[in-house]
Amino acid sequence: MQSIKLLYVMAGIYIHIPFCRQACHYCNFHFTVSFKKKAAFQRALLKEIGMQKGFFRDVWHAGSSGAIGTVYIGGGTPSVLDVADLCHIFEQLGTHFPLGDVQEVTLEANPDDITMEKLISLGETPVNRLSIGVQSFFEQDLRYLNRIHTPGQAMESICNARKAGFDRLTIDLIYGIPTLSDARWKENLAKIPDLGVPHVSAYALTVESKTVLNHLIKKGKAAPVSDQQCARQFDILCGFMEQHGYLHYETSNFSLPGHFSGHNLSYWTGVPYLGLGPSAHSYLPGKRKWNVSNTSRYIDCVNRGSIPAEEELLTPAQELNEYIMTSLRTMWGCSLEKVERQWGRQALQSLEKKGEKHLRSGLMTEKMRHLVLTRKGKFLADGIASDLFSL
Repeated sequence: MQSIKLLYVMAGIYIHIPFCRQACHYCNFHFTVSFKKKAAFQRALLKEIGMQKGFFRDVWHAGSSGAIGTVYIGGGTPSVLDVADLCHIFEQLGTHFPLGDVQEVTLEANPDDITMEKLISLGETPVNRLSIGVQSFFEQDLRYLNRIHTPGQAMESICNARKAGFDRLTIDLIYGIPTLSDARWKENLAKIPDLGVPHVSAYALTVESKTVLNHLIKKGKAAPVSDQQCARQFDILCGFMEQHGYLHYETSNFSLPGHFSGHNLSYWTGVPYLGLGPSAHSYLPGKRKWNVSNTSRYIDCVNRGSIPAEEELLTPAQELNEYIMTSLRTMWGCSLEKVERQWGRQALQSLEKKGEKHLRSGLMTEKMRHLVLTRKGKFLADGIASDLFSL
C-alpha cells in the first residue's frame, strides 16, 4: 500500500460535463444531447466552483495535505468542449483551489472529437491524461451500442494521442456485447499492446433499467446480454493482460507499472473528492453528497445561489461496508489490521467469519493479513463484498 499513499493521498476534483452528440443505448449516466444550455451550464459550473471553495476545509484542518492531487473531467462527453472552455474551467479552479501539486488532469474523450489540431491545443492546457471511449474496434459492436465513432476513428485517435505526447493514456473497452465473439474480443485486446496503450478500463456490458438498450431487448429488437459470455470474456481479458505485463489493480482497470489512473484509484482508497456539475458525487470521511441529475435544475439553482445536492451521513457500519467494497476491488485487498484498528475487534471477527466460505471456495485468498479476490472472485466482486458487509 505504500506506493499508493505516496502518490494519491491528496484530494481529487471531478467535473461532470453532461453533453453528448449522440445517446449510447447502454448509458446510465446523466447526459443530454441538446446543446441549447451549454453556455448557461458553463457559467453555472464556474459559479459552483467558487461556491465550493471551502469543501475540503474540515479535512485539511484534520491533517490532510491541503492540496489537490487529481482533476478528472468526465461526462457525458467532455471533449465536446472547446479548449478555450476548458481553460476557463482550469483558471476558475486555480483561483479557488490549491492546484500547485496536481499530478494528474484527465479528460474523457470520444474518438471522433480527437483531431490532431485539438490534441496539440490540449497539450498546452493542464490536461496530461486522456481517457478515450473506444468500447470496441468493430463496427457491428459499435452499432449495437449506438456509438457515434467508427473503428478507424478509434485507431486514429489513439495513434494521434501518442504522437501528440499523451503518454498517460487510457482506453475504455466493453465485453459481453452480444455481437462480440470471443475471437473478436481477442482481436480487440491484441490492439492494446500493438498501439502502445498503457492503461485499459474494461467493463462488462450491463443492462440498466431506464436505458434504451433495456427497452430494445424487452421489445425483441436487440439481442440480450449473456452472463456466461461476460464471465468467459472477463477470464480471457484477465489472462491476456497478465500475459502482456499489465497489473490488474482494480476490478475493471489494468495498467502497466507506473500508469495507474490516480483519480480513479482515489475512489477505491477512501481519498476525499469533490464533484462539480449535475449528477456529480462528492465524498468526505463520514459524508457522501451528490448533485441533482438534471442540467436545467442544476443551472437554475446555482444561479439562485444554492447547490442542488442531497447528502448522506455515513454510520461507522456504512463506512466499514464502503471500505470492504472498495478495497476488495483492488489488487491490494481488504486490510484486516485496518478493520480491527478502525472498527474494532468485533468487526474483524465478523468479517473473518463471513469470509471463510469465500476462502474455502477459492474466490478469495489471504495475503499478509489482507483479503484479496482471486481471478474468479474478481468477476463476482460486488456479490462477495455484500456477503461480507456489517449489518
